[in-house]
Amino acid sequence: MTDRSLPRAIRQAMPQAREVAVEVAKQYGVCIRPVPLKRLDVHTGRWEVVDVPCGATLDAKCPSCAKRNRQLRMAQCREGWHLDHEPAITPDEPTDEQRWLVKFRADLQARRDQAVSLGEDTADWDAAIEGVDAEIHEAGMRGNVLGHTVPKRTRSTRRRQDAPNLPKRKMANTTLGRTFRSSDGKVYRPSLFVTLTLPSYGKVRDGVPVDPETYDYARAARDALHFSKLVDRFVQNLRRVAGYDVQYFATVEPQKRLAPHLHMAIRGTLPRAEVKQIAAATYHQVWWPPTDKAVFDGDRLPIWQDGAGYLDPDTGEVLLTWDEALDQLDTDQDARPLHVIRLGDQVDVKGVLAGTPDADQCIRYLSKYLTKSLGDSLDTDNPAQRDHAARMVEALRFEPCSPTCSNWLRYGVQPKGAKPGMTPGACRSKAHKPDHLGYAGRRVLVSRKWSNKTLAEHRQDRRTWVVEALGQPDEPADPHRYVWKPLPAGDANVPPLAMRLLRSVAERQRWRAHMAQLRAEADGQDLSATEGRVA
Repeated sequence: MTDRSLPRAIRQAMPQAREVAVEVAKQYGVCIRPVPLKRLDVHTGRWEVVDVPCGATLDAKCPSCAKRNRQLRMAQCREGWHLDHEPAITPDEPTDEQRWLVKFRADLQARRDQAVSLGEDTADWDAAIEGVDAEIHEAGMRGNVLGHTVPKRTRSTRRRQDAPNLPKRKMANTTLGRTFRSSDGKVYRPSLFVTLTLPSYGKVRDGVPVDPETYDYARAARDALHFSKLVDRFVQNLRRVAGYDVQYFATVEPQKRLAPHLHMAIRGTLPRAEVKQIAAATYHQVWWPPTDKAVFDGDRLPIWQDGAGYLDPDTGEVLLTWDEALDQLDTDQDARPLHVIRLGDQVDVKGVLAGTPDADQCIRYLSKYLTKSLGDSLDTDNPAQRDHAARMVEALRFEPCSPTCSNWLRYGVQPKGAKPGMTPGACRSKAHKPDHLGYAGRRVLVSRKWSNKTLAEHRQDRRTWVVEALGQPDEPADPHRYVWKPLPAGDANVPPLAMRLLRSVAERQRWRAHMAQLRAEADGQDLSATEGRVA
């Protein structure tokens, strides 16, 4: 306890013991927001309370988990960038049980089809099919037996006349790209580090528009909303031109002007001129209903009616559903896309070789902003930039971010999957939140064959190394050994957070001491071996 006889100024200058405990936990990489769960060991029948890391990706929530996730992404990027062998992705042969389930599913489908032809009720057959589909998934099969059952809307794939054409090479069944052999016989496998930006919306100085009145905030908002689709188009064009299955690891970061831009590590190499040509020819068209005119605004908003959806408050007519609005768009021969997004002129292309300082620097740069939100680039001490961010958020306020966005009611269209309580300007998607600045996509984009491992498998690799280094190679890895259950708030079996942090810090101290001892032993062995060679 603090000595109350000390002067108040001295007592207030003393650090809080609880805050010191949290800082020490951060120093040792302990999660400061652990989630307590109840765990049952099915082998022993013992219940225990276990702290699970929160898994936060942002420093503001938990710096320890954010740092751990950043290091995991760096390991994933490093492992897949300069692979010299094809990733082996060959499905296992189906088992007898899996074959039997599919045959049984075929029989049920035939019975259901027969019931439909006879005009009979198919509820029982549908329930049986649903149960078998669940068993198929549990038996270790991916996807659905029927595949995609919802028809996909397609529009003309003819390229725009104002977009340059691109060469198309015959696809080779490889993900590695080209290699080069020097005169001394050494083989080099270069890769690329590419940076893509969005176009200009007006002159900017120090991240702030010189003239906010002429700055195109509407276009900036729409470009941010659809940036992820533009990146998909760039990758498609890149693979067509490259002629092989290009693999990439990319991160989305904010520029100082608050527009998203992309850093991409690409396995293999292409001429810089071709990459810039691909960027210039890449675009994405947004075929959505028009939003140039607000049909409902202010207090005059559509009203919800059960069984019908949203109605016009004056006429009582049901608003167009999302599918009906797209049908009208498809049948209109003079229709134009709501928005066309393109990449900017600034395209940076850099060649990188494996094992060089440049490669390590690029990997660090790719993960530089992963622990920060898009809004962290905002200089809160700069009033001009705060005003710039406020104008950007206002431009996003009534802009539809997706087919399910409540802002479609403002333009006379029911959002996809409409439900009561939706209000224009109050969409809960993260795209409309100031911290995301319109970009609602993933911050890290990794192709399927990048490292031939999922993020969970990379995490398990790191855990296995630590467990073995700590002398615990027999740590159980059976995923079915434990049953996990959440604990209600205020459960008496859960110790206070401070006590749990102290226990975790003590455990980390033991781990570090053991690792230091192992390093000392390894250094001693190396020194002995060196002395033996000298003798």
